[in-house]
Amino acid sequence: MDRSDNPERRSSGPFMDSEPRWNRDQAHQPDYPEHSGYAEAAEYASYPAEDQYPEQSEQEAGKKDHRATAWEIIETILLALLIFLMVRGVVINFRVDGNSMEPTLSHSEMLVINRRAYTSFDLNSVLSALPGVTRQAEDRRYIFNPPQRGDIVVFTPPGSGSDPYIKRIIGLPGETVDIRDGSVWVNDMMLEENYVSSSTSWRGGNQSAIVIPEDEFFVLGDNRENSSDSRSFGTVPKDDIIGKSWVAYWPPGSVQVFPRPSYALE
Repeated sequence: MDRSDNPERRSSGPFMDSEPRWNRDQAHQPDYPEHSGYAEAAEYASYPAEDQYPEQSEQEAGKKDHRATAWEIIETILLALLIFLMVRGVVINFRVDGNSMEPTLSHSEMLVINRRAYTSFDLNSVLSALPGVTRQAEDRRYIFNPPQRGDIVVFTPPGSGSDPYIKRIIGLPGETVDIRDGSVWVNDMMLEENYVSSSTSWRGGNQSAIVIPEDEFFVLGDNRENSSDSRSFGTVPKDDIIGKSWVAYWPPGSVQVFPRPSYALE
C-alpha cells in the first residue's frame, strides 16, 4: 500500500500542513475595516485640530484685540490728563478784561500766566529740619526771581471777591512811593516809564507818599487815567499774587513776550 494513500500519514507527516492553507492565511489576516485608511483616520481624530472651532478662535482673538485697544485708549487718556495737570500747575490762561493796561494790553487779549515765577521757600525752615540745627528767623529764598519792578502780574485785589486784576508792579517792599508833577517817584527819584501815554495823579482819598510794607507791592495800571489800582485799594500782599504775565497769544496780531523794563534808579 502506498504511503501517500494513507490519510493518517498524509496528515501527520513532517512535510504536510496540519490545516488547509486558506484557513491559516485567514487566521493571520488583520481584521481591517471595510474602508482603507480608517485606523489612521481614527488615530488622527483623537487629537484636537487647530481649526476644529474656527469661529470660536476668531471670536477670542477679536476680544483680545478689543481689550488691547481699550487699554491703549485708557493709557492715552491718563497720560493726557497727567500732562494737563502738570501744565496747569505751572501756567494758566488769563483774559484781559477792560482797558486799564492800555496801550500795553487791550481788552479781550489772552495771556499765559506763569504761576511758579515767584516760587519761594524759607531756607531756615529747611535747615532746622537737620539734627542739631536751629534757626529762628525767616530767610526767604526765591527759586527764580522775586517780584520785580516792571513785572505785569495777576492778583486777587485786596478786600474784593471779584475776578483777578492785572497791573504792573511799581513799588517794592520798604520803598517810598509818591506821585507828583504827573510822574511816579520812588525814594525821591522820578520813575521814567516809556509804556505810559498819560500823566499820573493820585486817585481816591490818599494824596501823599506811602511806605510799602514788608512783602507787599505797589501796583499801577498802564492806563493811569482809567485804572483801579494801589492808588485806590492800597498795596498788594505777595501771597495775593497769582502769577506773572509771560506771553500774549491772542489775537494773533498781538502776540508778544513781556520783557521787564529797565529803570534808571536801578
